[in-house]
Amino acid sequence: MPNPRCKFLFLFIQLVSIITFCHYTREIRSEDNNTSAVKVDVGIILDLETDVGKVMHISILLALADYHANTSRGAIRIVPHIRDSKNNDVEAASAAIYLLKDVQVQAIFGPQMSTQTDFVIDLGNRVKVPIISPATSPSLSVKENPFFIRGALPSSSQTKAIAAIVKNYNWREVVVIYEDSPYGTGILPHLTDALLEISTLVSYRSGISPSANDDQILRELYKLKTMQTRVFIVHLQPSLASRLFLKAKEAGMMSDGYAWIITDVLTSLLDLVDTSLIESSMQGVLGVKSYVPRSNELNNYTKRWRKRFRQEYPDMDQVELNIFGLWAYDSITTLAEAVEKVGTTAIPKLKKPDTRENITDLDALRTSEVGSLLIHSMQNIELKTGLSGDFHIVDSELQPSPYQIVNIIGKGEKTVGFWTEKDGISHKLKMNGKTAKTNNKQLGVIIWPGESTIVPRGWEIPTSGKMLRVGVPVKGGLEQFIKVERDPKTQAVTATGFSPDVFKEVIQSLPYAVPYEFIPFTIAHSPTSQNYDDLVQKIISKEYDAVVGDVTILASRSEYVDFTLPFSESSISAVVPVRNDDRKNAWIFLKPLKTELWIATGAFFVFIGFVVWVLEHRVNKEFRGPKRKQVGMIFWFSFSTLVFAHKEKITSNLSRFVLIVWVFVVLVLTSSYKASLTSMLTVQQLQPAITDLNDLIKNGEYVGYQKGSFVKDVLKRMKFDRSKFRSYSTLEEYNDALSRGSKNGGVGAIVDELPYLRLLLNKYCRKYIMVGPTYKAAGFGFAFPKGSPLVPDVSRAILKVMEGDYMNNIIQKWFGNETDCPQKDGMAITSDSLTLDSFKGLFLIAGVSAGSALLLFFLIFVYQNREIVATDDSVWKKLCTIAKVFDLERDNSNSMSEKPSEGNESNTPTLLAASEASPEIFPDIPSQSPEIRISDSLGASPAADGFSTTEPGTPVHQTITDTIEER
Repeated sequence: MPNPRCKFLFLFIQLVSIITFCHYTREIRSEDNNTSAVKVDVGIILDLETDVGKVMHISILLALADYHANTSRGAIRIVPHIRDSKNNDVEAASAAIYLLKDVQVQAIFGPQMSTQTDFVIDLGNRVKVPIISPATSPSLSVKENPFFIRGALPSSSQTKAIAAIVKNYNWREVVVIYEDSPYGTGILPHLTDALLEISTLVSYRSGISPSANDDQILRELYKLKTMQTRVFIVHLQPSLASRLFLKAKEAGMMSDGYAWIITDVLTSLLDLVDTSLIESSMQGVLGVKSYVPRSNELNNYTKRWRKRFRQEYPDMDQVELNIFGLWAYDSITTLAEAVEKVGTTAIPKLKKPDTRENITDLDALRTSEVGSLLIHSMQNIELKTGLSGDFHIVDSELQPSPYQIVNIIGKGEKTVGFWTEKDGISHKLKMNGKTAKTNNKQLGVIIWPGESTIVPRGWEIPTSGKMLRVGVPVKGGLEQFIKVERDPKTQAVTATGFSPDVFKEVIQSLPYAVPYEFIPFTIAHSPTSQNYDDLVQKIISKEYDAVVGDVTILASRSEYVDFTLPFSESSISAVVPVRNDDRKNAWIFLKPLKTELWIATGAFFVFIGFVVWVLEHRVNKEFRGPKRKQVGMIFWFSFSTLVFAHKEKITSNLSRFVLIVWVFVVLVLTSSYKASLTSMLTVQQLQPAITDLNDLIKNGEYVGYQKGSFVKDVLKRMKFDRSKFRSYSTLEEYNDALSRGSKNGGVGAIVDELPYLRLLLNKYCRKYIMVGPTYKAAGFGFAFPKGSPLVPDVSRAILKVMEGDYMNNIIQKWFGNETDCPQKDGMAITSDSLTLDSFKGLFLIAGVSAGSALLLFFLIFVYQNREIVATDDSVWKKLCTIAKVFDLERDNSNSMSEKPSEGNESNTPTLLAASEASPEIFPDIPSQSPEIRISDSLGASPAADGFSTTEPGTPVHQTITDTIEER
């Protein structure tokens, strides 16, 4: 039986042999893989003297290690060639040339500084090698450099997030503090544009050199402290920003009322700033940085990164992983995927340039044959599982991610909100796939500098002791609105009146103190002297900080200054003298109707009388007779309808129709006349001498206005003659000019704004009256410089003052009780006389009715006497014959209709007698045939009404017929 110990020893030796064989086989396989793998050389240029460079260095090594650890990617091996730029542009350029010429890399990651990257990009464009750089300067354009890919967000992408914070707190002005270098200046145009989109101005740009000492920084901060703006946006590297905030604390600018916003380069690298400095000098600062979603992969990677960092830099204090390290990891991973997409075949070396003598290092650079393939593969690529989030490159540019808004409290930061380009600001951010959905459109509770929870106003009155310079007009009149006096001893300027009192109350109602001083501005009397426009323009020249007074808000003025809300309504109207009491006028009965209406009424009376006479002349004996009687009848009958006193009998139906319509017109006219005359005689009212400003232009009257007022320009636009202008300053001058009138060196009217005119009427309410029309104006307001932060606060204060009782007290103090003069209600007066326009419709109806009746009568008359028209006589003879026939009276007896034989007998002698007595009536008819039948029934009443006609079968009818046939 074998020994058990020998058996165990045999098995142990066999197991060791198997393990040794497997290990040997694995090494051989590994060597074979390394020998067959395609090597791709990639250059890495970093500033390893900086913490950010070291952070990216570790991330790059881990990214390559993770890529090679994947056995499915054994066909390609990326070999990094790391070079240190030593924070020097020349060193960076030298490293790039070395990598392209000697190593012949297929791509370069870096450099991290914008000035270094600019030159390296040009080299990449020349040799067609992709340059993936984490430089954030917007001046580096991916559109102008086809082989440049930005592996980090440009600093310009955060400008809208910063502008959203400014807008959220309604700050109107900000100061930008930036590093005076290509890195710092690149953001300025983008930040300015983003702020202008929300109507916020960059009031000052403070550039600080990276080499500035502490005294220079402190001197610049004291300069900023003397300005109004208290909102500062800081775009500095961490080292320079630390010194700035330390000196800002020393200058007292980290206290209540100040607001500080730092950009992402400082917020993301806040761990590089000394914690003691953060606690002492950066409390209450707001910052923005790219949002990195938390994940298990990121947590595991962070642990690995810290371990590797301690291995690579054991003598260095621990540095935390930041966004630049994550971007470096994702960029190298993206580059590795792009290399894999190009193919697993052997990637050739760079193509040799033409060999020439005396060539430089730049000329010796070789062109890459795969660079175009790599850049095409990387220009649009997405890394869905990136450590920094959704690492998505479109057109060689990394796409923006949500921004995180933090508040620096204690030793660290507190998240107070988020910002996305689609949804703006939100308190919380929920990631749902690729879409960032926001809610609660406000930031969280923020602790501001000075440990205050009150949102800073954004501006303050400068602490240098300078007061608000307020310009006030001095015009020597209308002192109820503003009166400026200077103390002869102290030279102190005081302003009283309606406008200054409102301004003082508004300033007192502000939640903060605003010291001010009044500066007088003289409005002289000469035509070429200064006016209110010149006063307002003093704000543009920065001689005044504000203008207070009876200054009207105009569109032309608002182009160069900002006005507050109006504190007094205003319109432009005119005041004219009151004319004498018309009730004592002997001709007042003519006043109710305008002249043109009197003329039109009289003309229609005559016209209607003529129409009725034409219709009744042949059938009504009362409308016949001598010519003088007939003319008198025309006037008598028509005018008698005015009082419905006509007694003449109307027999024609057409006449009755015309008369019915006319009587209705007369009824309306008389009723309107009575109402207007009654109003004039019974209602006591003040009537203006002129009812319309256009009457002043027609009559060539002089017009008065207030000196220095914009009303002069209004009068010019109304086509007034400039030579007819006269300016005045006081109410007494207004009164004197209106009393004398245009013919005696005065004016026919005073055109001014309503507040001044009401003041005039309050004093002289029985002498003058306001007439229309009234032209609207915006009212009186206080003027400030464009973009002044005082404007919204003062406007809100004006509303509060106007809503309270104090405004009524000011009005009562300076203008008295406006109800003391009942006739001075400011109502625009127009003419009380009735015009033709009001009765055009009635006259049209009457005219059409009468004209239609007259036309119908004429057509019937011509038709019934068509035998005369059918003759061969001249037109003149035909007209004369028709006129004579029209003048003949038609028999109105009933005998013919009742007894035809008797009617014929009695009618024949009459006609014969008429023919014998007046043979000239029918000169063309033979005398031997005197029996003529005159046929006419023009609108006459039927036989039952007493009218008769000759029957067609009578001898008279036959005789006329035979005679006409013979002719």
